[in-house]
Amino acid sequence: MYNGKINMKIIKYLGFILVLGCMGRVVSAQTKPDALKMYQNGDYTGAIQVCEAEIAETPNSVDSYAVLCWSLLRNKQYAEAEQRAADGLAVGTNDVRLLESLGEAKYYLGKNKEAMSQFEKYLSTISDDGSRVGVAYYYIGEIYIRQGRYQHADIALSAAVKKEPLLDRWWTRLGYAREMAKNYKEAVAAYDQALKLNSSQTDASLGKTRASAHLQ
Repeated sequence: MYNGKINMKIIKYLGFILVLGCMGRVVSAQTKPDALKMYQNGDYTGAIQVCEAEIAETPNSVDSYAVLCWSLLRNKQYAEAEQRAADGLAVGTNDVRLLESLGEAKYYLGKNKEAMSQFEKYLSTISDDGSRVGVAYYYIGEIYIRQGRYQHADIALSAAVKKEPLLDRWWTRLGYAREMAKNYKEAVAAYDQALKLNSSQTDASLGKTRASAHLQ
């Protein structure tokens, strides 16, 4: 009888410990910061801190690397984004999110050739309906503009606006590429589309005036 009471006490104690453990996990799950939500809400510094902590705890977390790189890019920490994207790719080879992020980081660091290579690799890896396909084409177009290869820029930026037709800035840059290539009629058409989307787009208005002057 005595042993029975002791056993019951032990069972109750173990059960109590188990309940506390479960409650602790629930509380931890509820209070753990969500880096993706922080990124989406514009708290890039907070998201960076959370992602770095997650990576320290789980070094092979490719998702943490992806959100980290997005946040670093938004925070204009391009050198850090370049390094962490490379680190993440060493963990999750050819993860498309990191390929694209690495391309952006290199673009903003002025590494045009390397950025182009990353964007081309991204486009060859992902399906044509990927969420950042338009962005990749846009940056490729901007690299071509930097290089003075305006016909190529026209092709890339045309692909970009086909994917994302509501971005007036992209239409303006397409108009500029066409203007520089002396395709003035097509340039005016692109500038017009930009102004249709945003009538206060100053660059598009000025570009249309310049290109239209060559058609008179």
